[in-house]
Amino acid sequence: MGGNKKRINTMEQLSAEIGVSRATLSKYFQDPSLVRKSTSKKIADLLDTVDYIPNFFARNMNRKQTGLFGVVLPHLNDLFYMTLLREIERRAEELDFSVLIQNSHGDPEKEVRAIKNLRSMNAEGVIVAPIGAEENTPSFKRISSDLPLVFVDAKCPGLEKDFSFVGTDNSQSMKLMVDYLRRSGTPPKYLTMPPVNSNSREREQAYRSRMNEVGLTPEVIRTSSEEPVWDFESHGYEIVRDLLDRGLSKDATILCANDRLAMGALRAANEAGLFNEINEGALGFRVAGHDDHPLSQYMWPSMTTVSQDVHRIGRAAVDCVSRQARAATETDKLPVDRLFPAQLCIRNSA
Repeated sequence: MGGNKKRINTMEQLSAEIGVSRATLSKYFQDPSLVRKSTSKKIADLLDTVDYIPNFFARNMNRKQTGLFGVVLPHLNDLFYMTLLREIERRAEELDFSVLIQNSHGDPEKEVRAIKNLRSMNAEGVIVAPIGAEENTPSFKRISSDLPLVFVDAKCPGLEKDFSFVGTDNSQSMKLMVDYLRRSGTPPKYLTMPPVNSNSREREQAYRSRMNEVGLTPEVIRTSSEEPVWDFESHGYEIVRDLLDRGLSKDATILCANDRLAMGALRAANEAGLFNEINEGALGFRVAGHDDHPLSQYMWPSMTTVSQDVHRIGRAAVDCVSRQARAATETDKLPVDRLFPAQLCIRNSA
């Protein structure tokens, strides 16, 4: 039983208890094969009889390959990012890496500080879902000189060709959704997301491009504010409620830049009684999203959206950062772009 074992607090105490030098213990914790087999067995046998937990960070302080990499996310209360993190952790475990998680809270200064914290912990590389703040571009360039950075989900302005990126092909996903919506009902108006990252710009451009290609006039719904608001649900709710109050057509189609905006739009439409009845194939008010948020299928009505391939995105991000961190050749250090197609999820809302 662990409670009956002798408590050991420091390497010095452990060294005296086992009867080997501190240097030998350090080698053992770094890699048991670095010490003689008889010594390694002696240490392992005695470790089973004492209560000792090695200092993880101290053990890795002077190691080039620490088995650690970091993940910086803009918000930990966003279930999309939590789903992405789950896939990152699963792939990291397969490669025998441990993951350190930092939350930037959508703040440019905290984002840079988070990456510097991970560097101080001897992380071998960092996966960043950037908030897209241009003022962070010089800092990212400096940090990347000794710490591989891989961007996931969104890109950082000015660094598109210099850093690896893993994410969804927004041109493909928006084309998929626009084509479905225009075939099945009224042409979609586009509710853009606040300018929090590169997805805001890319998805709007993709919407405009596809509408023009098929001979339709793009209609973008936006507010006058250019502030990077992360409360997407409230943002979508307020905008759509205001549009309905001002006479938005009851058979309009709203394509939202992400599912969280669409959740707010659905609430506004429900309050207006627009989804009291849903008839298969009938024209009416429609809302669609983008991402396939974990809750999107449990809304009322369940949300039509496009599903990002989060499984492959998470795995590819880990493979990319691990390859660059342990590059065997200069080619391994070169930036790559991995874009994954999305899939259409047709549900009740459109």
